[in-house]
Amino acid sequence: MHARSVAALAIDTTTGELFKQRLVPSSEVVIDWIQALPGPAAVTYEAGPTGFGLARAMTTAGIRCEVAAPSKITRAAGDRVKTDARDAMLLARLLRMDEIVAVRVPTITQEAARDLVRAREDVRGDLMRARHRVSKLLLRHGHVYYGGKAWTAKHATWLRSIRFAESGTRAAYDADREAVDFAVARRDRLDQAIAAMAADSEFTPVTRRVCCLRGISTLTGFALAVELGDWDRFTGASIGAYLGLVPTEHSSGESRRQGGITKTGNSHARRLLIEAAWHHKAQYRVGAVLQARWDQAPPDARARGHAGNQRLHHRWLRYAARNKKHTVANTAIARELAGWCWSLATMPD
Repeated sequence: MHARSVAALAIDTTTGELFKQRLVPSSEVVIDWIQALPGPAAVTYEAGPTGFGLARAMTTAGIRCEVAAPSKITRAAGDRVKTDARDAMLLARLLRMDEIVAVRVPTITQEAARDLVRAREDVRGDLMRARHRVSKLLLRHGHVYYGGKAWTAKHATWLRSIRFAESGTRAAYDADREAVDFAVARRDRLDQAIAAMAADSEFTPVTRRVCCLRGISTLTGFALAVELGDWDRFTGASIGAYLGLVPTEHSSGESRRQGGITKTGNSHARRLLIEAAWHHKAQYRVGAVLQARWDQAPPDARARGHAGNQRLHHRWLRYAARNKKHTVANTAIARELAGWCWSLATMPD
């Protein structure tokens, strides 16, 4: 699948005959070609930037379609020739042997919510880079802020008070400050949209339940609910592997070697859990913010969230007593936190 072309190949499972065609990337054209093949057909293509529109169209047309996870496609180590035709042949053979590891195809509503949280994630990165440009430009010219925490109202007043004599530096500084202001405005606008959708959508029950855990705000809970989608496809043990929070391993015979975490799967959800895990290091108490989230959740979710908060803080204390490196300990807490999120998300409504 490409933006301007589709390389299609079909295998007749009875006669072994191959059907090859170069098509335009139109769902109607691709479906017409598939329906013209002899007998019923099953289809697969790699997940990529072209999205899930073709898969939804095929499902509507009654055609079995699986969107293959590119990282799970088995390729021969000695295969050094890669073309669209060979890739299509490989996919067809894997589908024929039922060896395709399919990704979950979200609904249109779910994909729209995912676009929203990923736009918020992009703005977060843009804002961080814009702030770095401002602070580093000031540092080069000897301006350092000592009035407390940066990027507050007081800090903004200090930024506006700085003047440069050279027109070039002044123009660059004004442009960088404008970029920060625009990014903040975009972030706040997206936060409002996320808060509105988290309060009244199909993701509201899951969001409110996972927010019973410390470190998971409405923004984080909604992002986790959207990114993971169908929580029932996981277990408490497998969700950590899906998010890339389990150690790599290279074992053979009597030797066993483990390394850093795999960092596979959804990087956005993994980052959110890593950040949330740090909140469990401090002494556990139910403050006003956490209590307000509990008030929106069912009693069973509040009880389970309380048990999870206690256990995760206790795990932090044990790691600290063993002088475990704090980043390693936090990753382990994040892995267990993912299991507690799964436990809450799969609770009956």
